[in-house]
Amino acid sequence: MKHASFFAALTGAALLAACTTAPDETPLAAPMAPEVEAEAETAAPAYDEAFPPAIEEISFDSHGDRLNGLVYVAEGEGPHPAVVLLHGFPGNEKNLDLAQDMRAAGWNVLFFHYRGAWGSEGDYTLTHVIEDVASAADFLRTHADQYRTNPDHIVLVGHSMGGFASLQAAARDDAIRCAAGIAPANVGAMAEFFEADPQAKAGFMAYSDSLQMLHGLTGEKIMAEIEANKDSFALQGLAPDLEGKRILIVGGDKDTSVPADAIILPLIAAYEADPAIDTTGVVLSGDHSFSWSREELISTVIDWAEACR
Repeated sequence: MKHASFFAALTGAALLAACTTAPDETPLAAPMAPEVEAEAETAAPAYDEAFPPAIEEISFDSHGDRLNGLVYVAEGEGPHPAVVLLHGFPGNEKNLDLAQDMRAAGWNVLFFHYRGAWGSEGDYTLTHVIEDVASAADFLRTHADQYRTNPDHIVLVGHSMGGFASLQAAARDDAIRCAAGIAPANVGAMAEFFEADPQAKAGFMAYSDSLQMLHGLTGEKIMAEIEANKDSFALQGLAPDLEGKRILIVGGDKDTSVPADAIILPLIAAYEADPAIDTTGVVLSGDHSFSWSREELISTVIDWAEACR
């Protein structure tokens, strides 16, 4: 309120000064030359009127529940390659700047919320998350004409738990040729970490209990799921099922949630050890959300994705 009063006082003083200025002391503005006036007008940006870029609100079915999402439709007749963009746990960082820039580069982008997340129907589990990625890819394939999508060129890009889901879903879908994990959570490694550190386990369970935007989730339920699926949730173990695919792994050197030394570099090394996987591994300057390196992150993803068109 002090700042508001200060600025209000300044504004009032300026108005008072304007009102007390004698009329003959107020200079008249010179008329603007026609060519200058024309230059001052902002021209409307050009776009394809027949096939304009757009954002379409959607919902689609996944195992009997309706999931909420958006399709960022690229400009032009297409058909456009498409990205399924996957958020993390719980999904506060949605990476929609990446969605906008990929659309500008000619990609359609489907962003959605998993079952039980942020108003989508159903209960949130990690197994559901993986299944929902497959449902999203199927939605793009079955609505290819509607959104001018090339159904044979669908790429998965996920951040954090979404990176885990991207790699897991790619390993299960032979039609997916390219998948990217941005600071991907290695849930199998998390299980081992929690076994060794009960205090960290309790903290994760307490945090999970606080996530009211994830319906049906409790710390006890997600921990039981992680422990029961420790082997299948380990990302290194996916290597045989990722053969023949292009994989991007991006880490941040200041990431304390998915540390580069403990998680990212070993995962890159595991995939690079399999010559049948076309692996690109990058560690950028950044925290878990790449807060000060968004442009570098986005250009890394877009440059890598070009070969997946």
